[in-house]
Amino acid sequence: MSISALIIDDEQLARDELKYLLDSVGDVDVIAQGSNGIEAVELIDEHHPDLVFLDVQMPGQDGFAVIQRLADRNRAKAAKHADADAAKDAPYFPQFVFATAFDQYAVRAFDVNAVDYLLKPFDLARVTEAVERAKARIAAGSAGATSPPESGIDSQIDRLLRLLNRPQSGDPGRPPAKLIVETQSRLLLVDQADICFAAIDEGVIRIVTRAFEGQSKCRTLEELLELLDPARFWRAHRGFIVNIDQIREVMPWFKSSYQLRMNDKQQTEIPVSRAQTKRLRELFNL
Repeated sequence: MSISALIIDDEQLARDELKYLLDSVGDVDVIAQGSNGIEAVELIDEHHPDLVFLDVQMPGQDGFAVIQRLADRNRAKAAKHADADAAKDAPYFPQFVFATAFDQYAVRAFDVNAVDYLLKPFDLARVTEAVERAKARIAAGSAGATSPPESGIDSQIDRLLRLLNRPQSGDPGRPPAKLIVETQSRLLLVDQADICFAAIDEGVIRIVTRAFEGQSKCRTLEELLELLDPARFWRAHRGFIVNIDQIREVMPWFKSSYQLRMNDKQQTEIPVSRAQTKRLRELFNL
């Protein structure tokens, strides 16, 4: 069984390596390649491939944004598809294999929605396994020429976005259990319970856990708070959000104010604003 495929990755060497491995696997026709998310959407619309090898982290539009954009387009097309004349513009959603530099801890969440994931640098055995899994799904009629129902697309996308900390506006559901933290050019999915605090400095939000620290892609602390569990996280100061469970010590400060010593490696000391002093006393019965 031969299948058509796209390779989308912003690194030429990664595209070349994956193309070489797919040629070695056989029965995979790489019909086009792209280097960013915009090209990915255009190439999928143009070629209707069976399978897309999609890099997670790309400039401009990452892999998740590509999937969201496809879902949005499919919803618009579904409305037109009720008209017989619009059959050529029917919704279409291929199978995806995520190509990523994430470690296995981070990519576990992807596996419930994608055919498979490939860790960089690529390995022939894993590429072969991913192709075989894709073929099995396509043969079962879950992708390819037969488009999945719109409700199925919506379900996949909604679950994926919730897992990856990109909730859609107006979603009344609970905040995601994990938060995406960027560190050393990698994106890690971190349990919220492991976060000690977040701080903003010159527009950059720093996320500090007990083991490491990185950055959030959120632009403001208000935006970050929307993603965090309100029962656990508290904005103790205009520049800090703290995990109440990760406060190591409450230290009285001058003029009836307080500082918090956190449970990170540096035992960072964080001020409590005067406006939040009452909340602190309520939390710890001071």
